[in-house]
Amino acid sequence: MISRGGHVLIGLSGGPDSVCLANVLDKLKEDLEISLSAVYIDHGLRPKETGKEADFCRGFCKERGINFIEESVNVKEHAEEGGINLQEAARELRYQKLGEISARLGTEYIALGHNADDQAETVLMRLLKGAGMKGLTGIPPVRDRIIRPLIETERSAIEGHLKHNSISYMVDSSNLKEKYFRNWLRLTLMSEIKKKDPAVVREIARTAEILRDEDEYLEIFVTKTLMRLFSRKNDGTIELFLTPLESIEKPLLRRVLRRAVDAAKGLRGISFTNIEDIIDLIINGKAGDSLNLPKEIKVIREYSILKISTLKHVKIAKYKIEPPCDFLIRETGAVINAMYEEKASDPTDGRKEVLLDAGLLKFPLKVRPRVAGDHFYPAGFGKKKKLQDFFVDEKVPRDMRDSVPLVFSGDDIVWVAGFRADDRFVPTDKTEKVLRLIISGA
Repeated sequence: MISRGGHVLIGLSGGPDSVCLANVLDKLKEDLEISLSAVYIDHGLRPKETGKEADFCRGFCKERGINFIEESVNVKEHAEEGGINLQEAARELRYQKLGEISARLGTEYIALGHNADDQAETVLMRLLKGAGMKGLTGIPPVRDRIIRPLIETERSAIEGHLKHNSISYMVDSSNLKEKYFRNWLRLTLMSEIKKKDPAVVREIARTAEILRDEDEYLEIFVTKTLMRLFSRKNDGTIELFLTPLESIEKPLLRRVLRRAVDAAKGLRGISFTNIEDIIDLIINGKAGDSLNLPKEIKVIREYSILKISTLKHVKIAKYKIEPPCDFLIRETGAVINAMYEEKASDPTDGRKEVLLDAGLLKFPLKVRPRVAGDHFYPAGFGKKKKLQDFFVDEKVPRDMRDSVPLVFSGDDIVWVAGFRADDRFVPTDKTEKVLRLIISGA
């Protein structure tokens, strides 16, 4: 995994796995002619423990002459902004920070302490959640600069090594809470399976290795298929010929589309359902149909090609609406038409078109992007809701949310343009004058 003479960055949490990894690399550094750095990342989730962990890691590295770095990330803020759980947010920020530090130090490797038990738990967890072959290959031993030297070593052997050498370590209390699915799987399910089959960790790891070999073989075939499908490929945009796509069997088509999306922006955040939606667009869609995926990815079905492109992050400016009028939102090219009517006529869906009680509105109406703390009363929901939560429920990609126009009367949202009106401003039988708003081109 490690070439002679390299610089290795160790992800050091203070737990048994990373401490064992750091100790082993320290023992081998002269033979391998490598230099070592280690980083402790405070996720801001356990303030009563992280100070002690950081001090422990600092002392551990000082004893061994390992360059030590301490960093912090705001997991709660990232989770709220992205509409993801704390564990996923922590993982994203941790890998991002490791990459940044590695680039800054110029290290050839990022060494992480994942072990064989982690591998077995990952494969089992993905199996229970319905993963395909690629998901069941588990944690890759090597991926780009990231290496996992302990991936074939069981947790019991790691703890035995530390005990034999009188090396202390820290225990993360959050790993003992079974409210997290992964912890329950490790502490309860795997524990019970091991009672019946003590070799289960090795057996699952072997399955993952077999699937990894087969997956790599299939990917060679996918590469050859993709080369015939490419219409155009440039930075952030992939265009595939549509006709041959339509004739590919679904098992291969899934892999082809995953590779195409990966080439456009990467697969982080892309689910099985997202790929199935693209397949549905290919089979049942018509020219001009499109769908938005997480991570600013847009898929468009054109006449002869399927276009997968990366959307640029757009944040709209502030505007005023003085009906009747038509006005352009310059940043996105969307147009909002505002017109008065004497009474509510044709019903609207509240997404692209909305009817509002003009008598309840304060003019001029204002348009702006979201800010922290925004909330409204979604029509049909019956109570107040945070805009952030609404976007998550509507599956609006995080990187597209700043481009959604919010129409205000005074300080109140009256319409999340393209999605939902506010229940408080919907016309009733007593409404004397109606304002119709239509958004197009968004």
